Amino acid sequence: MFGSTHSGANAYAKVGLETGVSSASPHQLIAMLFEGALIAISTAQQHMKDGNVPAKGQAISKAIAIIENGLRASLDKKVGGDIALSLDALYDYMSNRLLVANLKNQPEILDEVTRLLRDLKGAWDAIGTTAAPAAAAPAAIPQPDPLEPHTSRLVKA
Repeated sequence: MFGSTHSGANAYAKVGLETGVSSASPHQLIAMLFEGALIAISTAQQHMKDGNVPAKGQAISKAIAIIENGLRASLDKKVGGDIALSLDALYDYMSNRLLVANLKNQPEILDEVTRLLRDLKGAWDAIGTTAAPAAAAPAAIPQPDPLEPHTSRLVKA
């Protein structure tokens, strides 16, 4: 009558994710993409161990979609120069390796892509911590002392 607890938990998690995405900075969004790809690959590894071929394929497809439509698509090759071009090639490599892992059922390839993503995520996270002081909150607006006399701004008609 009320639905399953599982669907309620999924709805709650989805709301939490959507709230996190809507309030995240561009830097945090990329970190979330890295995390999502890593989770999808981890899920694929478990399905591969369990012999669940359809679920494994779905998880690997999700990881590829995150890499291609999230991480790779967010690159600005004009502004990013050689770094963006290198990342573009690396993302392409990872997507191709995931495809091979899926077709040949090779968990070691999933491990390889996981290591690459973790390295990139670690570097990305480090950029965020070093950039944080520069992006500090603006100075607080000074508040008047309530005990100090002040002139009225009201105009008499």
